[in-house]
Amino acid sequence: MIETERLLVRPWQDSDRAPFAEMGQDPEVMATLGPLMSRAEVDAAVDRLMAHQAKHGFCFWALERKADGMFLGFCGLKAEAAAPHLAGELETGWRLRRDAWGGGYAREAAEASLGWALANTSYKRVIAITTPGNVRSWGLMERLGMHRLADGDFDHPSVPDGDPLKPHITYAIDRPR
Repeated sequence: MIETERLLVRPWQDSDRAPFAEMGQDPEVMATLGPLMSRAEVDAAVDRLMAHQAKHGFCFWALERKADGMFLGFCGLKAEAAAPHLAGELETGWRLRRDAWGGGYAREAAEASLGWALANTSYKRVIAITTPGNVRSWGLMERLGMHRLADGDFDHPSVPDGDPLKPHITYAIDRPR
C-alpha cells in the first residue's frame, strides 16, 4: 500500500466492486474509455486486477480517500501491454469517479505510483495511453512530466473498428539517469 497526504493507494477489496460498478455505469466517466460496464464486466476487471497484483506485486490499485474511506477509483501500474507494440513496457493509468474530478487526486495518486515504480521496478520508462479526445488524461500526463511519443499513435486492438475511441496516443516518462 502507498500512502499519500490524502489517499491510500492499495490492493483491491471485494467491497470496492459496488462503487467501481457505479463508475462503470456513469456515461461521463466512460465517455473516453468505452461502453458502459455491466456488473459482470466490472467483477471480471477487478478479478484481473487482483490477479495482476498477485503475479507482479502491483496493478491499477484502488484509491481510497483517507478522510472518509470513500472509494475514488483506481491508479497504478500495469505490466501487461494493451497493444503488441507496447510489449515489455510498464503502463500507468487512472480512472476516478466523477465527483472526485478536479480535486488533484489523480495527480497525487499518479505521482505516488510513478515514485513507487522508480523505487521498486527496473523498467527504463513508464508509458501511459489514452484517446486523443481525453484531454484531462493527456493533460495530466504532461503535468507529470511525460512526453508524447512521436511514433506512439496506434489503433487499440480491443476497440472495434469504426469506434471513435479506437485511435490512441502514447506518452512516456524515462527513468532519471
